[in-house]
Amino acid sequence: MSERVKVGPENELPEGWQGEVQVDGVGVLVVRYEGQFYALRNNCTHKDFPLLGGEVVMGRITCEKHGARFELSTGKARTLPAVKPVKVYRTEVEDGEVYVSAL
Repeated sequence: MSERVKVGPENELPEGWQGEVQVDGVGVLVVRYEGQFYALRNNCTHKDFPLLGGEVVMGRITCEKHGARFELSTGKARTLPAVKPVKVYRTEVEDGEVYVSAL
C-alpha cells in the first residue's frame, strides 16, 4: 500500500506554489495552479532533470533544461523533446491539509 504524505496546510500554499515531497522514496512535485493541487514525478522524462521551478502556463509545466512541457492533470508530454508522460499522483485536501499519494 502506498503511503499518503502530508504536503502542508492549504492556506499556507498560495496560488503558483511549488514544492517537493517524497512518496514511497520518489520525489514528487506538487503545484497549486488555478486553485487546484497537482502532483507529478519531479523528473522530466527527456533527460532526467527536475521539473520543480519550471514555468506553469495553461495547465502545463515547462522543464527548464530543454523546454519540454507536461500537462499537470495527466502528465502527458505536450512538446518535444519529451515524448513519454510523467507519472501523476493523487492530491487530496482533508481538514485543511494537502496530501499526496500514488494513484
